[in-house]
Amino acid sequence: MEKNTQLPEVLIASSDKKLSAMITRLKKEEKIRKIAARVYTSNMTDTPESIVGRNLYKIIGQLYPGALISHRSAFELRPSAEGHFYLTHAYTKNITLPGVTLHLIAGPKPIDIDIPYLDGLFISNPARAYLENLQLGYVRNGISKCLPQANLEQRLQKKLLANGENELNRLRDQARKIAADLKMEKEFRLLDKIIGAILSTRDAEKTLQSESAKAWAAGEPYDPQRVELFTSLFEQLANKDFKHYPDINTTEPAYKNFAFFESYFSNYIEGTEFEVEEAKQIVDTGVAIPARDEDSHDVLGTFYITSNRKEMSILPKDPDEMINILQRRHSILLSARPSKSPGLFKEQKNKAGNSHFVDYRLVRGTLKKGFEVYRAIQDPVARAYFILFMISEVHPFTDGNGRISRIMMNAELSAAGMSKIIIPTVYRIDYIDALKRLTQNGEPATIIRAMERVRLFSSGLDGSDYDALKAYLEQCNAFRDEQEYILRF
Repeated sequence: MEKNTQLPEVLIASSDKKLSAMITRLKKEEKIRKIAARVYTSNMTDTPESIVGRNLYKIIGQLYPGALISHRSAFELRPSAEGHFYLTHAYTKNITLPGVTLHLIAGPKPIDIDIPYLDGLFISNPARAYLENLQLGYVRNGISKCLPQANLEQRLQKKLLANGENELNRLRDQARKIAADLKMEKEFRLLDKIIGAILSTRDAEKTLQSESAKAWAAGEPYDPQRVELFTSLFEQLANKDFKHYPDINTTEPAYKNFAFFESYFSNYIEGTEFEVEEAKQIVDTGVAIPARDEDSHDVLGTFYITSNRKEMSILPKDPDEMINILQRRHSILLSARPSKSPGLFKEQKNKAGNSHFVDYRLVRGTLKKGFEVYRAIQDPVARAYFILFMISEVHPFTDGNGRISRIMMNAELSAAGMSKIIIPTVYRIDYIDALKRLTQNGEPATIIRAMERVRLFSSGLDGSDYDALKAYLEQCNAFRDEQEYILRF
């Protein structure tokens, strides 16, 4: 039977006699069906679980008017992965609906600072929600009304990053004011300790449970979400066997010719655009193109690093050495741009489009946590791909991050005697989109496939004759930036 579009999708039975009579009539006419106690639907096709899922707040609001969405649900605003949803109400009771179990917990009514929400419901104010989640409660089969303390610490850390110490202090003051009325003085004392530890005014080791919060308090904070991405990429890389393509550009002229196109394309991707012969003139003479001094030195700086076989054989042995290598190479790369702080990590947030990179206060700690993953990788190709993404994702500098990430990638390959990778202009969108897929969707397979294709292409580029290599790159559409062209082999 078709869904009756003149009726609401969900009807809730009540003591109203007219409503009860209407529900009885509609049920006899098979225009509605019962999907839970007191819950009926005019949708005769979809599953009860999907109907309840999209009408959850309406159902709760009519069954338990004025209820407070509380505890972990105040933060998550949806049922847990196991299908549990928590509310504070006048009494304690568990109600099973298709796809979700409602847990009513007897407790104080909504107070002035709690947030009015949909269908007559309320949400615990964040200060109240933190206190609720610090309550000691029963954990059955791994299920609890409270989020783990480590999760709460990470949420507080994000507040600190987004809005500074004043926001944590404001939340703490608000919690202090309501704790007595809610009979949560013990929970407030713990919240006070946690916030104090994160702000480094209390003992962090004895109080904090989250590794990222401990790192923050110890002065080496890192971005835990980025570390999760690094781990995801590591797992994908560890399950692949990579073919090794030896570097065919073993003579100095061949190595330098390859390095020229490596630096040319790497700069072109970032918007430093020259005609090929202009760029060749810059690296051959060391003289900047008139009126383009900074751009010219970007090409020179990149070429200086990529053409130096000794420099490109230096790999980090520990996290501090990795940071030193990064900053030294960056200082060469952007030596002509003092406004971009060459060799120094960023001191403010940066982004590209909708992608927000690691907060400047978390750069060192995130790089060091990333190094812990990097050093567990044995295959040089896998290491190259990992460090490319890690540096790109952290974006540690104000400018030059893409170029320095590709330099670090190619150093891994060059040090192992393998062919370096050129990312030609025509492949720019494929490359950047693959990076975004991992950043935004947590999908590492795409960047690996994209890099494998361009690595295979690069492995056949013979730099022994500059003109022949340039002509071959032209045949492959390498210099094209129009979307209708693709990289040809």
